[in-house]
Amino acid sequence: MSFETTINTSTSTPLDSRSSLRRKPTTRKRTNRKEKRLEILARRGDQSLLELGKGCLAVVMTQSQRTRYLKTGGVLALLLFFIYILSPSSNPSTSIGSHTTTSKCTKPHHPSKPLIQYALMIDAGSTGSRIHVYRFNNCGPTPELEHEEFKMTEKRKGGAGLSSYGGDAEGAAKSLDPLMQVALDTVPEEYRSCSPVAVKATAGLRMLGPELSQKILEAVRHRLETVYPFPVVSKEQGGVEIMDGKDEGVYAWITTNYLLGNIGSPEQNPTAAIFDLGGGSTQIVFEPMFKVPDQMEDGDHKYELTFGGRKFTLYQHSHLGYGLMAARNAVHKAIVETMHTSNGEDRSWLSDPIINPCVGPGMEAAVNVTLAEDHPLGAKLQVKMVGPKEGSSAAAQCRSIADKILRKDAECALKPCSFNGIHQPSLAKTFAREDVYIFSYFYDRTAPLGMPDSFTLRDLQHLTSTVCSGEGSWGVFSGIADALEELKGRPEYCLDLNFMLSLLHHGYEMPLDREVKTAKKIDGNELGWCLGASLPLLSKDSGWQCRVKQIT
Repeated sequence: MSFETTINTSTSTPLDSRSSLRRKPTTRKRTNRKEKRLEILARRGDQSLLELGKGCLAVVMTQSQRTRYLKTGGVLALLLFFIYILSPSSNPSTSIGSHTTTSKCTKPHHPSKPLIQYALMIDAGSTGSRIHVYRFNNCGPTPELEHEEFKMTEKRKGGAGLSSYGGDAEGAAKSLDPLMQVALDTVPEEYRSCSPVAVKATAGLRMLGPELSQKILEAVRHRLETVYPFPVVSKEQGGVEIMDGKDEGVYAWITTNYLLGNIGSPEQNPTAAIFDLGGGSTQIVFEPMFKVPDQMEDGDHKYELTFGGRKFTLYQHSHLGYGLMAARNAVHKAIVETMHTSNGEDRSWLSDPIINPCVGPGMEAAVNVTLAEDHPLGAKLQVKMVGPKEGSSAAAQCRSIADKILRKDAECALKPCSFNGIHQPSLAKTFAREDVYIFSYFYDRTAPLGMPDSFTLRDLQHLTSTVCSGEGSWGVFSGIADALEELKGRPEYCLDLNFMLSLLHHGYEMPLDREVKTAKKIDGNELGWCLGASLPLLSKDSGWQCRVKQIT
């Protein structure tokens, strides 16, 4: 141990020594410099006293420096303290735009869950793909949605859905890159490795056939797993798949009732029915209420669901081939078949415009019609269709064709049936007063024409009649922004509205005075099946694992 160390641990000795040094007389000229005194001591050969003097000098200098350091450090500490207090990020419950905190709480309801979670869902629909990036907090027993980012693929010639790429599986996979960029821009880097992504394709890809569709799905999975940092939900849990129609409808039901607060809360609220009109299929899901001792018949239509600790027995069905785009083709096909039957072997009518009561009066459209593979006219056919004269009964004629394609006369093995031989409990008897939400194309075709968020089927009937009457009756839309441009740009608007009315009134047998609600969003969040499909991904054993250590 050095002498200096001993001094630092025993302060009495050097202080006494320093006093004696100041009192010691000398025969040489007095000086105030301590170094000079040390030199005198050294000449006298008092080496041990010299070492002691050096130690005393070190103590004096150390104390002086320590005083300065303490003063400076105190000022800096005080400054840093005020910066910390004034900084907006110091309070996690009020931080604006913070990625790792929430204003709702400071810790999760259950310690096994992180405070914040993200989930990514890609809706690979028949007309295009869309990504939903959801941010949730786990402040309560059920995850609470805080924010949603939404983007869809740009329109392109030939279509923007995965199915439009046909045999180009790699091109289909790359078409999702702009959507995944939204995910990269939205999800903080530290959360990406624990934010699952899933891709659910709907009716459009299903119609492409098993071989081509499977190649596209494999290409999509490979690109997501190799290019992006997000964990992809496993094959076993349907991470990249063609979604079953019944799941599509039930997920949409969960989304709607979750956003309405009907499920996931302690209250036992009545639930709303959902009617979702896509491009290739349409779904209906509701919770029928039977009078004792009646109950729902067993079958594929019956769906038992537990959500937020509450059990539901739902009726659901996905009507493949009855989405809006599929219905358009069915109507056009019915008109072509009528022309073909009435003209026999004569094909000259194909070169002339075909009058179609579902096309707006005075308007025309080049229509691609898909027929049976062995049809005498070929599997694919393009014809020119024109609307009837103004003032004709176009709406009624078009409605008649729309009613026909629903096949209400099909055999009903399990009564009662809605249409096309499909069993369905009567809405009038089991769901007469509860809310009915219609969305997707239902909203896209009514909202631009000024229809309110809630209307009756009779209101829809009046709207359809006005649209199908032609431009001479469209003056009522002049005060609605972009309504006239919307009508003039869509020759098949009359067809679309007629099919929607026919589906609800004739197909589902809803009375004309029944009120329906339509929306694209609830509380700023998109309706549809995506949110309902994303919520289960926040639970354990949902088919994915963090790529690195989990965020806590």
